[in-house]
Amino acid sequence: MEMEESFDAESSFDDVSCLSPQSPGSTSPARRQNKEKEIKETKITINCVTFPVSASALEQQLLKPNEWSYCDYFWADKRDPQGATVSGFEVLLQKQLKGKQMQKEMAEFIRERIKIEEEYAKNLSKLSMFPMAAQEDGTLGEAWAQLKKSLADEAEVHLKFSSKARKALADRQKDLEVKTQQLEIKLSNKTEEDIKKARRKSTQAGDDLMRCVDLYNQAQSKWFEEMVTTSLELERLEVERVETIQQLLRQYTTLRHETDMFNQSTLEPVDQLLQSVDPAKDRELWVKEHKTGDLRPVDMDI
Repeated sequence: MEMEESFDAESSFDDVSCLSPQSPGSTSPARRQNKEKEIKETKITINCVTFPVSASALEQQLLKPNEWSYCDYFWADKRDPQGATVSGFEVLLQKQLKGKQMQKEMAEFIRERIKIEEEYAKNLSKLSMFPMAAQEDGTLGEAWAQLKKSLADEAEVHLKFSSKARKALADRQKDLEVKTQQLEIKLSNKTEEDIKKARRKSTQAGDDLMRCVDLYNQAQSKWFEEMVTTSLELERLEVERVETIQQLLRQYTTLRHETDMFNQSTLEPVDQLLQSVDPAKDRELWVKEHKTGDLRPVDMDI
């Protein structure tokens, strides 16, 4: 969501065409100037959106004060490492797109692990059928035959693991794809053109000052609601993504435990780390590092 270039704090209302002093129904010039001065002392206009100045901003309360929620910390623009200005919503969107890529790479990792298990099972089964030392008799011959049979049994266990992991991956991947498509549809409806139309509605009614202000506040209110709703949706989907992958990886380690009881020590650290996966903590750390600003827009007064 790109925004237009920022105005100076001093430019405020004189640069907005819909607030022309010649507009019908406007107040007297002296009264209007006093009113504008009063408004300038408490508000500034950035990218055609009105925000409180730092003195009056103390009255604003966080929408979700007990959480590090996306809807409270991404109202302002910031500069990326290349020096370009990006909106807070764009920061959230890029986070979601990065998460989508990460889930693809994790799924690819599981698929490669399945291939290894299947190939390993195939080789064990093949080795168990080799006729080597098949003529050994007596108790040693029985032990030798059982050893080769154990390879076939182990091959079956590894094959079951790969089959279960493949089914789990397919189910989770399908669920993630459905949720991702839902998000993409939602974001496609929230286009830059929609925002431009809202702005045009608030600036083209220059024949009626009060109507212009009313339309502006309606457009700003709509943008505010969409920003909050969409950021909370991104937040919810991020939690679902992390929890879904957590469940998949925990299922993976469970299957590995069932497959190889002699390899517990390598999986115990993974189990411990998966137990401590916390989407809320991850969000807190990420928001602290990437937040762009917590000042929300306010209505214009006239």
